[in-house]
Amino acid sequence: MAGKVYKEQIAKVDPERLYQPREALELVQALSKAKFDETVELAVRLGVDPRKADQMVRGTVALPNGTGRVVRIAVFAAGEAAAEAREAGADVVGADDLVERVTGGFLDFDVAIATPDLMGQVGRLGRVLGPRGLMPNPRTGTVTMEVGKAVAEFKAGRVEFRTDKVGNVHVPIGKVSFTTVALLENFRAVIDELARAKPASAKGRYFRSVHVSATMTPSVGLDPNRIRLVDEDFLAVGAA
Repeated sequence: MAGKVYKEQIAKVDPERLYQPREALELVQALSKAKFDETVELAVRLGVDPRKADQMVRGTVALPNGTGRVVRIAVFAAGEAAAEAREAGADVVGADDLVERVTGGFLDFDVAIATPDLMGQVGRLGRVLGPRGLMPNPRTGTVTMEVGKAVAEFKAGRVEFRTDKVGNVHVPIGKVSFTTVALLENFRAVIDELARAKPASAKGRYFRSVHVSATMTPSVGLDPNRIRLVDEDFLAVGAA
């Protein structure tokens, strides 16, 4: 049955067409047939060479409408910073004890934040956290003394992004249950941030390909040359 449904979904996507942001998101929402609230993901192929340190694109972006999912946050901090993290809603907080837990296999969190003074200990977890994209980094705002602020922002919908080894970036931009306006606003926020993060050394076309999809749907291709032409009138009506 799943195969039949997927074939029906694929038949509704024109593989020769590059859609506009609004119609691509509307199509993904229409294609969603799962019994759970599927995550909508944006996938972008960038014209960069991630093997070169100065062309690694990495950062965070605050989604105006959040991600629609519960984000579990671990904070490596001690003293007042630890208390601040707990008050802000961090799911697990610790110092040496948390380092030991992670070393022992504890990875029940989506974001890791650390104060600068604990990065000496956290750095030893690189082989565990690094491959999972969980290693705290100053460039993403996850190494900071303002842990309460960082926890609140990630809980509210700030997400991290980074290029993989071939230059792709994958970012969740909401749920299929969101309004199309909400998804479009989140989409625009990510595209704008990726544009700002363009390395000075990157040559040629920056946005090579762009696709959106939901957890159980085929992907829908967008025109890379028109992804920043968001329907302002549509957004204005949706916000009214």
